[in-house]
Amino acid sequence: MTLRIIATGGTFDKHYDEIEGRLGFGPGHLPQVIKRARITVPIQLEQLPFLDSLDMHDADRQRIAASCLRADEASIVVVHGTDTMRETAEVLGAAQLPKTIVLTGAMIPYEIENSDALFNFGFACGIAQTLPHGVYIAMNAQIFTWNNVKKNRLAGVFQTR
Repeated sequence: MTLRIIATGGTFDKHYDEIEGRLGFGPGHLPQVIKRARITVPIQLEQLPFLDSLDMHDADRQRIAASCLRADEASIVVVHGTDTMRETAEVLGAAQLPKTIVLTGAMIPYEIENSDALFNFGFACGIAQTLPHGVYIAMNAQIFTWNNVKKNRLAGVFQTR
């Protein structure tokens, strides 16, 4: 079994620019994350243009769906920004692909101390190999179906609707 990882950016892949004092995108973190997580199944990493999920539009979501459709792998993890993860999950859920697609991300960038990125990624990779076909969101050790999830912005967590 091979696992496909599709990177789309989001907080997970943001870098802190010390000169500008803000977060932005640079080289993706996933090659290092995959190595650090010590995942032993074969992985195909696909990096789409990195975006903050608040900057995603329908065309960006369709690009993600097209990548999932083209993938030979039946198990896919999409690393995505948390602000509009649910909207992308809805597009993927409506496509009814015969695959297991798990979206995950981070509330704190991977390179920042106490980030949830590594845990969420490893968790998503594990469950993507065991869940039945469908679209899921995996955050903070919980699994949600694409049509029964919302982000609680005040608490900074995902929960059922």
